Amino acid sequence: MGIQRRHFLQQTGGLALAALMQARPVEAAEDGFCVPDDPLQALMAGNRRFAEAWRRADQNNWATQQAPSPDPRCFNSPRALAKSQHPWATVLTCSDSRVSPSWVFDTTPGDLFVIRNAGNSAFDEAIASVEYGVSVLKTPLVMVMGHSGCGAVTAAMDANPLTPSLDRLIQPIQESINGSSDLAEAVRSNALASASTLIQRSAVLADAKTSGALKLVVGYFQLSSGVVTLIE
Repeated sequence: MGIQRRHFLQQTGGLALAALMQARPVEAAEDGFCVPDDPLQALMAGNRRFAEAWRRADQNNWATQQAPSPDPRCFNSPRALAKSQHPWATVLTCSDSRVSPSWVFDTTPGDLFVIRNAGNSAFDEAIASVEYGVSVLKTPLVMVMGHSGCGAVTAAMDANPLTPSLDRLIQPIQESINGSSDLAEAVRSNALASASTLIQRSAVLADAKTSGALKLVVGYFQLSSGVVTLIE
């Protein structure tokens, strides 16, 4: 039997409206938005909360689980979010239904600016979207995140014929994995290549990284454990 969403939301604090109504939010920044002092530390702390809930969901009886208290997260005001956004991290990741950054990093509305495509490739549209996150929204952190069991990378490793559109999708992945026969290794190589492409093809991102305005990291999400590991 699958994990019941309601119980998982109770365990993680989740993104449900119920969490916004039941938990008193941590005080936000003076301008009305939550901005952590160390975005990468905040991102990884959120993943640790998620991974612990993921582990308990797999091992324990949900009937015994209780929501964490107090809730360590900061909630942006709905009134402020209706007028603007100030996310503190940009995430380029896969479209896989199991890899939602808001869940994986246990964040709340307005925290993350997310770009997703099958295989987390740095296509023109993805690069432009990351540029928007960094240059317009001023996110100081970009993470490119691959994940275990990635279907797009699996397809890139396979010789089976695909549709013309899918062939175009996996072409940059095939180039990045260099004939690897190990899926986990190929996923990591593809994520690293996407991060490198962002810098190589965008002067905006390259300049931001050089000036120190942008920190670029690469992560690997292990579905079985819920843990994100930094690989760059």
